[in-house]
Formats: sequence, structure tokens, C-alpha cells
Amino acid sequence: MQSIRKRLSIIIVFCSISAVFLLGIFVNITISRTFNRYMIDNQNQRNDRIVDYFQQIYKRDKKWTENSGKEIMHEAYMSNYCIILLDSDKKVIWGMNPDEIRKNSHMMMSNVDNNRGIYKSKSFEIKSSKKIVGYVIIGQYSPVLLTQQDMNFKISINRSIMLSIATAVVIAIIISIIISRQFSEPIKAVSDTSVKLSKGNYDSKSNVKSRIKELNDLTQSINILGGKLKEQDQIRKRLVSDISHEIRTPLNILQNNLEAMIDGIFPVDSEHLNYLNEEVIRFGKLLNNLNVLKQFEDEKLYLNKEVVLLDKLILDLSNKFLVDIKDKNIGFDLNIEKNRSFQIQGDADKLTQVFINLLNNALKFTPQGGKICVNLCTNKNKIVVSIKDTGIGIKKEDLPFIFERLYRGDKSRSSTEGSGIGLTIVKKILTLHHADIEVESKVGWGTSFTLYFNRIGEA
Repeated sequence: MQSIRKRLSIIIVFCSISAVFLLGIFVNITISRTFNRYMIDNQNQRNDRIVDYFQQIYKRDKKWTENSGKEIMHEAYMSNYCIILLDSDKKVIWGMNPDEIRKNSHMMMSNVDNNRGIYKSKSFEIKSSKKIVGYVIIGQYSPVLLTQQDMNFKISINRSIMLSIATAVVIAIIISIIISRQFSEPIKAVSDTSVKLSKGNYDSKSNVKSRIKELNDLTQSINILGGKLKEQDQIRKRLVSDISHEIRTPLNILQNNLEAMIDGIFPVDSEHLNYLNEEVIRFGKLLNNLNVLKQFEDEKLYLNKEVVLLDKLILDLSNKFLVDIKDKNIGFDLNIEKNRSFQIQGDADKLTQVFINLLNNALKFTPQGGKICVNLCTNKNKIVVSIKDTGIGIKKEDLPFIFERLYRGDKSRSSTEGSGIGLTIVKKILTLHHADIEVESKVGWGTSFTLYFNRIGEA
């Protein structure tokens, strides 16, 4: 198997060389055709000039002689073409020998059409006062005559094209190496990181940066994925520990007390049996909560949607909590924005469960003399509910995990009651309602939960 850098370099180099060669061939053909057309145009102009020359000779002398226009023979020899002058009856007045042209040592013949050695001629009429007074035959050993200077020019062009092709190929190879490196290094780094992640090394990160947005996003994404995998691995390990602890605690209590009763240490009376029954009930509640959470995660829980008035729902719940709040000597403020509609589409029972969990947590973690504030307002097309307390707060390192199942910041559980799935259920219910939740907290200062619902009506 080839590396992406090698494969990419080969593709770029192959495409570049192919494009350069095709371009070079195209340019060469175009230049050759243009040059040949230019030479043919020059020869046509030469032929017209020769015909005009003989017309002027006849106009001047009024007749043909053996010396009429012979001075042009020198030019013909030098330019490697042959001239034969005929009268109106097509009798030769004078003419050059084509073989002498062929042997001419002063010039060089060359034919790009591979017709070297084939003599070709063309006859032109010579007119005076619109009457044909003679003919001139102009012949040469190729349709296009190239002098040594012309040949040198064509050779120079071809050499320049070949040099340009070679230079372009070298440049293409250099650019392909640079480009393939820019693409391959981030991708290879991401590939190496993903392989390490697949082997369970969740601390692996890719530090290669790229100016290409997509590659940079890919690098950041794999790093984020690694971080999330690490978090999930920690949560998974902690989940096993939490479930084990939650199940072990009531079972140990049951086992110890039953063994004490069997050994006669504790009497078998209603008091001890009621205590054991409470532990069984607590164990049953834990299993029920886990079953509810499983329903949420399997998306088997369906919502009985209806129009819900959040202000009325929160007001009713707050009144139910007032007794417990006063017993704990905690201040309570409920602020509802006036003249606004707080209608949403949702399941009233499930939403009630959300606010019961949040208010229970606020009450549980707020010490005597503290305060709980509930605010309800609107913001554009959103309904915003905030529940703030002045409780013990949540550690910064625990904030990203508070909605995970069975997660609790208090590792010892000695001072915290609950199963650790309340906020998980809150998050699941809000997700089903297409609502968002944000949390802010500081240890010793309290916690604030802010919920955002989609509003369906306005005042």
C-alpha cells in the first residue's frame, strides 16, 4: 500500500507532466502551422511581385526579348527557386534549369512536408491592357522553402519549447511535493491519532496545523473526538463503579442485618424488619430509576404533547415547595414577566418532573439562610426559565459531566443523597422537547440553571 503523500505526489506529477506535454505538442503544432502559413503568404507575395515585375518590363519594352527581366535570375538563385518566361504562345523566351537550383551551394532547401526532391511549379499570366502577353512559371523543390535562417529560427523555437517543457516538469514536481506535503502531513497526523485512539490511547492529539480550513477542521475534530472518548471512558468506568456502589450498599446492609438476626445478635422484631424493608424499597427505587433512564436512552418514551402554560405550571410547583423551603429557613423569590404569553407545546407531566428535579436540587444543596430565585421571561421567540440558588455550588471540573447518568461530584456520597440520574432525566426530557439547558456554578456561591423553550404564542 502507498502512503497518501506518495500517492498524491504521483497523481499530481502525472497530471502535470501530461498537461505540460500536451500543451507543448499543441504549441509546437500551432507554431509550425502558423510559421508555414507565414512562409506560404510570403511566397504568394513573392509570386505576385514577380508577375508585376514582368508586367512592368513588358509595359516598358512593348515586347519580349531574350534579356527581358533576366536580372531577376540572381534573386531566384539566391532564394532557391526557378523562373521560366514564356510568350503569349507559351514559347520559352528564357528559363532557368531546375537542376542548377538543386545544386546551388549557396542556399539550403528543406521541406517540412517530407516532399524533398519533388519539383513543383505554377504558371502565372502576364497581362498588359487586360490582354495576356505572356506567362511566367515559378518552380521550387517544395511547397514551402525554408532558408538556413528560417530553419535556425524553427530549431530555436523547438528548443525553447522543449526547454520550457523540461522546466515546467521540474516546477510541477517541486510544486507537487509541496502540495502533497501540505495535504498529507495533516491527514497522516489525523490518521496516526485515530489509530492510537482506536487502541485506547485517548490522550493522543494531533498538533499539526494547516492553512487549509477543511484539514484544520479535521485535525480539531479528531482532537475533540479524542477528548470526548476520554471523557466517555472515564464516565463508563465511573458508571460501573457507581452502579456497583449503589447496588452494593443496600445489599450489604441487608446481608449484615440478616446475618446478625441469624446469629441472634439482633432480635427478629418489627423495628429491624421495617428497617430492612426500607432498604429493599430504596433498592427498588434505584432499579426503577435505572429502568426510566433506559427508556429515555432507548427513545422508547413518548410525549403526550399539549399546550402547556409554563407560568401556571411553575407557580403551582413553587407553592408546593414553599413548606419545605420555610422549614429549612431559605428565602424564595418567584419573578414572572407580566403581560406575556408562556405557552409551549409539550408534555405537562414530563415538564413537571424537570422542574421538580431542579427545585429539589436547589433545596437540597442550599443551606439554611440561603436563597432560591426562579425567573420566567421571554426573549424573542424563546421562553427563558432560570433557577438560581446560593448553595454549595459545583466544581468546575464536574460541570461537563453533571448530565451524565449516575454522576455526582461528591465521590464519597457521605453527604449527598440521591441516585445521580435526576439531571440526566432532565436533559433527556428537554431534548425531547427541543429545549436547551445551560448551567453556571461556582463552589461556595451557588448554581444557576437556565432553560430555553420555543414559544408558540405571544401576548
